[in-house]
Amino acid sequence: MLTGMRSVLVVDDSMLIRHTVCRWLEARGFTVTSATNGLEALHCLAECLPDLVITDLQMPKMSGGELIAALKAHPATSAIPIVVLASHQSATIEPPLARNQARIFKDIDIESQLEHALDKALARA
Repeated sequence: MLTGMRSVLVVDDSMLIRHTVCRWLEARGFTVTSATNGLEALHCLAECLPDLVITDLQMPKMSGGELIAALKAHPATSAIPIVVLASHQSATIEPPLARNQARIFKDIDIESQLEHALDKALARA
């Protein structure tokens, strides 16, 4: 299931979404770091590399697409699995986002989707 994964970086400008995802992960034994946008996430990644990144697409300062492109452009972060938090309006994945391993839709019960998305990301890691 989720064996081998211990740390997750959650990136979302919505405090409610960040809180929901972080608490769900922490309750299952993950070490969680969070950021409010892609730029802040890059600063977090400079200090430690997580086993997984969960990111929103639409954020101020640096979008999820830009963050994913930055992660995939560097050898140290290119293999980190990514789960995208998306609204149905952004369900069409653009080319840089096509590299993500799973998607969670924000307007559907997030918690019920997390385990499946993490299993899928781990299987492709």
